Amino acid sequence: MYCINEHNKVLIISTLSFSFNTLKVAPIEACNPTDLALMAAWQLRAFGVLCSRMAAVETSSNMPIKICIVGMTGWAGSEVARAILRNPEFQLTAAVARKSAGQDVGEVLGLIKMGLIVDSSIEAALAKPVDVLIEYTHAQSVKKHVLYALDKNIRVVVGSSGLSAADYDEIDLISQQKGISVIAAGNFSLTAALAKHFTLLAAKYLPSWEIVDYASANKQDAPSGTTRELAEELAKVRSNDIATPIETTVGIKSARGASIEGTQIHSLRLPGYALSFETLFGLPDERLSIRHDAGTSALPYVEGTLMAAKKIMHTKGLIRGLDTLLFH
Repeated sequence: MYCINEHNKVLIISTLSFSFNTLKVAPIEACNPTDLALMAAWQLRAFGVLCSRMAAVETSSNMPIKICIVGMTGWAGSEVARAILRNPEFQLTAAVARKSAGQDVGEVLGLIKMGLIVDSSIEAALAKPVDVLIEYTHAQSVKKHVLYALDKNIRVVVGSSGLSAADYDEIDLISQQKGISVIAAGNFSLTAALAKHFTLLAAKYLPSWEIVDYASANKQDAPSGTTRELAEELAKVRSNDIATPIETTVGIKSARGASIEGTQIHSLRLPGYALSFETLFGLPDERLSIRHDAGTSALPYVEGTLMAAKKIMHTKGLIRGLDTLLFH
């Protein structure tokens, strides 16, 4: 604020300094008209910059999240891509699918042409503006894709299976160093997340369990990412009480299943099955079964994937399991 005193001198009654959170008043001082002009020009410029930044913040908060889907034409990736295109909170800015590379995304998905071309590699896709990479490929490439995205400071939602606990430890370390997040779930189904949550709750009271993993004959990886993740989380609850140690089994020890963090997992791969998992608890003269069954479509995984893609904008480090987002 300025005024002219009785001696025709200009006084700076107060000067304002702006920030996003504070408004500061400087001490009173005197200056001549030339200094006043410079000061006024500086303050007007500062005020204009502040307004522009505040407008940018307001605009960015309403801007859609820019998504790249790797594995866009796959079983789950295609359903997630269609949901992204229908949701105004997201913008599909890149997609990777080797067999459909060079084609229009909309046409590949059976929709109208949209002017976005499918890339053949993650390197080409992430050269475009991307906030979040959604990974739905396969066990052989998922780790490479996650690490490449993190190197480019891009957040990652992992829906693919095949990563080990050691892989996740490495990913967690890098994401912490980068100050960005990776959200990974062996299963992004909301009902599967509930089944996992109930299983971990039951393990606090029931000391012995085994897991059965069901999938179609075409599923190559075993055990599934869902059951591997569940076994690793069960180990954090308590040690599994196996009455007869596996190493003392008479006969073929592998018949007792694969041991993951102290939990025996039995993987079935047969025609007629879709995707299911079941945790069996036993006590003398009683037992408890907690089971989740999915159908043949990928629709159950869409809502959880989109939830993760939104929440990842406000998290850091590795988060494993959709149940972690729901209950923690």
